[in-house]
Amino acid sequence: MSTHKEFNYRKITTYILQEMKNKGEKIAILTAYDYSTAKILDEAGVDVILVGDSAANVMAGYETTLPITLNEMIYHASSVVRAVKRALVVVDLPFGTYQGNSKEALHSAIRIMKESGANAIKIEGGKEIVESVERILSAGIPVMGHLGLTPQSINKFGTYTVRAKEEKEAAKLIANAKLLDETGCFGIVLEKIPAKLAGQVTNSVSIPTIGIGAGGEVDGQVLVLHDMLGISQDFSPRFLRRYLNLFEEIKGAVQDYIKDVRSEDFPNEQEQY
Repeated sequence: MSTHKEFNYRKITTYILQEMKNKGEKIAILTAYDYSTAKILDEAGVDVILVGDSAANVMAGYETTLPITLNEMIYHASSVVRAVKRALVVVDLPFGTYQGNSKEALHSAIRIMKESGANAIKIEGGKEIVESVERILSAGIPVMGHLGLTPQSINKFGTYTVRAKEEKEAAKLIANAKLLDETGCFGIVLEKIPAKLAGQVTNSVSIPTIGIGAGGEVDGQVLVLHDMLGISQDFSPRFLRRYLNLFEEIKGAVQDYIKDVRSEDFPNEQEQY
């Protein structure tokens, strides 16, 4: 494996991600949903920006990812795309826009690509969504898979616990990963599965694997930006590393502003015309 160094790729493409896997270079992914934060992430050098349906949680305050619509995803994706020069922009197909209907899946994917200018889409599931993946790929749209804990299926599972701990489910997950690879996906997100299993999947497919709560034997990592920056406070799974506590930082700054306004300290003579 490569030691830490800077990778100066001018523009990240699905081909570059494959090259990174082949060379043992780890892929760094974060979510973004708006122009301003996407611009920061892109300039910081993140490889992929995922416009996740997690926008339903962190931007809109829903308990699950299910309520967010295709139109809302396109709005968020468009905002992100306008900010990005280097990163690959991947957009989640939201719940209800592809399940059980491959024609609708294709229509949804085309709308995202055409109306937002994104580079690829992400879709949850294995064997049951292969027909949709094939249709989307036939239109020349790159597809990233998503296995393990698939949040859009929360009502089926009934819990956000670790997936594929049992041998039968683990074998199914490996089979689904191979199937997504053979079908033509350019990568697979593995969410909340045992680290050992994630390593097995990574070694059994030719495409990059991206972990979230899946240990270090994958080809890259993804976190929700609001979680890793400490803006969200009510979500603390074991896999989350908080790099800042922005909730407290921002709250403190706002309180200072309120204090300065009330005491007539702001604006001072230098801050007026």
